[in-house]
Amino acid sequence: MEVMEKRRNDIVRFVNEQGSVTFAQIKERFPSVSDMTLRTDLKVLDADQRLVRIHGGAKSLETVTGNDDLLKRRYIQNTDEKMSIAKKAIALAEPNKTIFIDSGSTTTMLSNILPDQPGTFFTSSLSCAIEIARLKQAHCVLCGGSINRNSLSVTGAEALELLRNVNFDIAFMGVTRYSKHTGFTCESYADAQLKRLVIRKARKLIILMDSSKLDKEGTYHICDLKDADIVVSDSHLPEDFIQECEDQGVIIQ
Repeated sequence: MEVMEKRRNDIVRFVNEQGSVTFAQIKERFPSVSDMTLRTDLKVLDADQRLVRIHGGAKSLETVTGNDDLLKRRYIQNTDEKMSIAKKAIALAEPNKTIFIDSGSTTTMLSNILPDQPGTFFTSSLSCAIEIARLKQAHCVLCGGSINRNSLSVTGAEALELLRNVNFDIAFMGVTRYSKHTGFTCESYADAQLKRLVIRKARKLIILMDSSKLDKEGTYHICDLKDADIVVSDSHLPEDFIQECEDQGVIIQ
């Protein structure tokens, strides 16, 4: 048991030092350990939120959160739930599609663990764009405009002008709060403008939201529950919200 724990600690330390590593690099670092054992180690460490297992390797939590202090603070809130949401969302990011990925801590996690597959990704997040740009088969477009120093999100007239000319197969949208009275909301008028435009241009709207955001009224309206096709959340959704989704024909994942 002590040998296994030491090895796993060494793996976490190695991944943290490198930021992002391939399985081949891990194997080279631990040559006497079988592939099956190393893959089991990565699976356990990912489940324990000590690193993020990706296709063909692993990334450190520091890399996943991006370089922004606000994103880091938001990331450490409800970490398990947000990572669970990001992993569920991967299956909905179909290849060879035009996809919009919104700004936010959960969408940053999603961008970090996206598989390398063909498709065109538009994003309003500098953190997401950096991660998507690493994928060899994907084409990434960062909206032009003004960058928010705290969230690294991009908004403004330039971003809106670009998005008016794009039709999206899928939009992964982050929200700040939800209540029956206000619908999905955020706390920035500029962000709300951009989000509403993307929603109008998207064939399928997927809301990424952890359960802590429920039953809270926000400032700027984004859309109503009936506008969403899928809500991806954690396992702590209350029964009344689940029933509300069923009544509106919204799929929960």
